[in-house]
Amino acid sequence: MTIAQTDEPTPRKPLRLWPGVVAVVLQWLARFGIKAVVPGFKGFALAAQGGLIGAVAIVVWWAFLSRAAWSERLGAIALMIVTLGATWSLRHESMGPFWLFAYAIPILCLAFVAWAVASRRLAGGPRRATMVATVVLACGVWTLVRTEGISGDHVATFAWRWTKSPEERLMAQAGAPQAAPPSAPAAVGTPKERLKARAGDEPTALPPAPASTKPGADWSGFRGPQRDGIIRGVRIDTNWSASPPVELWRRPVGPGWSSFAVGGNLVYTQEQRGDNEVVACYDLTTGQPVWTHRDAARFFESNGGAGPRGTPIVSNGRVYAFGATGILNALDAGKGAAVWSRNVASDTGTKVPYWGFSSSPLVVDDLVIVAAAGQLVAYDLATGDRRWSGAAGEGYSSPHLVTIDGVAQILLMSGAGATSVAPTNGRVLWEHAWKGFPIVQPAVTADGDILIVASTASGTRRIGVAHGPGGWTVKERWTSDGLKPYFNDFVVHKGHAFGFDGRILACIDLKYGQRKWKGGRYGNGQLVLLRDQDLLLVLSEEGGLALVRATPDQFTEVARFPAIEGKTWNHPVLVGNVLLVRNGQEMAAFRLSLAGR
Repeated sequence: MTIAQTDEPTPRKPLRLWPGVVAVVLQWLARFGIKAVVPGFKGFALAAQGGLIGAVAIVVWWAFLSRAAWSERLGAIALMIVTLGATWSLRHESMGPFWLFAYAIPILCLAFVAWAVASRRLAGGPRRATMVATVVLACGVWTLVRTEGISGDHVATFAWRWTKSPEERLMAQAGAPQAAPPSAPAAVGTPKERLKARAGDEPTALPPAPASTKPGADWSGFRGPQRDGIIRGVRIDTNWSASPPVELWRRPVGPGWSSFAVGGNLVYTQEQRGDNEVVACYDLTTGQPVWTHRDAARFFESNGGAGPRGTPIVSNGRVYAFGATGILNALDAGKGAAVWSRNVASDTGTKVPYWGFSSSPLVVDDLVIVAAAGQLVAYDLATGDRRWSGAAGEGYSSPHLVTIDGVAQILLMSGAGATSVAPTNGRVLWEHAWKGFPIVQPAVTADGDILIVASTASGTRRIGVAHGPGGWTVKERWTSDGLKPYFNDFVVHKGHAFGFDGRILACIDLKYGQRKWKGGRYGNGQLVLLRDQDLLLVLSEEGGLALVRATPDQFTEVARFPAIEGKTWNHPVLVGNVLLVRNGQEMAAFRLSLAGR
């Protein structure tokens, strides 16, 4: 029998595509679907894990289940690794690991699976050529963009690499000749349009009444004189339809998440301007610059962007400001002249953390106290000499002065939990272990208990602290998941706590920690309490203002008003009838009508 011979190759089996398609669909559901259900860092962490697991599944599919030629299998994997590495090397300096794992890898996986499906009938040469083009394009496009950071819900925003950032535009305007200021214009157009219209000029104020400078109206530092976010002795007109906030002034500002300190008619904040970290003073009534103090230091991280994180404090004619790289300045409040300066990072041997030094200074008696990434350090107000240090631990929170059983003490939240020390020498009085990554400030209840938050997913805990013959005792009252702040500070009022549960406002009672209501989507914003009116003044993450009832019966929004535009994480300040708001791009002042006028 004769057997016929042929030189035709055995037909290759078609690519097995369905495992790759299933893997990429599940990857994207995990990466972006989880975020829609679980807000905050917890949702991001779960989504990132799901995205990476999906990427591994796609590599396994292609390497072992795809039926592609081995040269294509190994070549594609090698190409993706090399191209990702090249993209990382050529990326804009603002693009950090968050971008790589949260966006670049999932998009590369999607592009690769889409290529496999679209090219399944192509001949070997064209298929390999289109594969190379797909991988290079999916990775290379990232070299053309920069990130403008993330939102509080860990969603990144991007811009073309060659466009100027708001900070770069501010620096360019500052270096340009200043036009003579025009007469005060009417406040027309959107906040962004009004800012752009006057960006190159010194801002002008509307003629109405100046800011209140009466005793007790000052806002000495972070979250107010008692660091509790509570405004006392002020009642405003809540009918913003008839009496909306009136813009007094608006001006560009350098990036940073500092809030304001106010003393008399002067406003203090911190900014980044190029290679200089700046403590800036402005006139409260007009917004005109009064003085600036510059240090040759720059802090930047890809999630939060550039600039200082802490808020200055004004006390007895001086301003104390703690920068993101560890520089602590004591400045003359009226002229900005340096009285003394210390580098807290060098003094304590502390490395600048990834998120930057974020503590707002606290003045207690003759000391100014800061937290260097969780380590408390106290300096002499007059000389800047270091008096004591201790209570080391990781954290973002600021020192907090409380009085328990008649004993004044400094409370600090760190990665280990809550620690209380004596202001005079830093000696530890008591501790409460609760591991996490704390950001928000503790709060004191009317009967002297303490409310603390360990991390974004921990919820809120009430602890009772007492001093007896045997020393200090700490007892957990309850832990509630009804209020889970991330970096949004909460307030305590009439037996209840009001704050953000993720992106939504919530109220819990202080007796058992039970949630009373949840409502109103303001992103990851900030709020203060007008105590005399049972009213919350909320500044949303998008820069909008809202008034919400601080009552436990139900969520009630009273009024809403657009204030500034852009990602807004900075705490608002209300001094008398003047409201100050800012973010990393602009700041503005509004006059609020007072109740009964």
